[in-house]
Amino acid sequence: MILPIVAYGHPTLKKVGVDIEADYPELQTLIENMWETMYAAAGVGLAAPQVNKSIRLFVIDASPFAEEHPVTKDFKKVFINAHIVEEQGEAWTMGEGCLSLPGMNEEVTRKPSITIRYLDEDFEPYEETFDGILARIIQHEYDHINGILYVDRLPSLKRVLLKGKLRDISEGKVDVDYRMTFPRTRKKVR
Repeated sequence: MILPIVAYGHPTLKKVGVDIEADYPELQTLIENMWETMYAAAGVGLAAPQVNKSIRLFVIDASPFAEEHPVTKDFKKVFINAHIVEEQGEAWTMGEGCLSLPGMNEEVTRKPSITIRYLDEDFEPYEETFDGILARIIQHEYDHINGILYVDRLPSLKRVLLKGKLRDISEGKVDVDYRMTFPRTRKKVR
């Protein structure tokens, strides 16, 4: 089932997600719905807060970047209860977009290497290090489960300049071709 994605300004996007247990109600269904929702919106990642769940869960399928970044070719993972252990390297800047901020893409600075602990969908534990584009995608989704949006990482002057655009998104004054819930109107699209 395709779930509505909550837009900028929705309170769930600012909450820190909680760790969950293996018996979280209908977890496998939620994960399946998140995959379906992400693909329907042409995304490469989706975090539970984006579908109005304040839990530490996100999914990533980085394969759309495979032509330019071969390391992403078969990268499809579920991250549960993720916690970044370390971020390393000289920060680099790259344009990022977000399904909760349709029509926007801004330059965000992040560290190029991360080590992260997480559980997969079978609650098997992992600690892995990711670099480059994979680290960036994971950091973006990881921010969501910590109540952070990429616009929160922009310089304050840039955020001021984007204020009108962000307000329009929260009010649903944006063209989008996937299901969304807009906090200032409580309307859903599609």
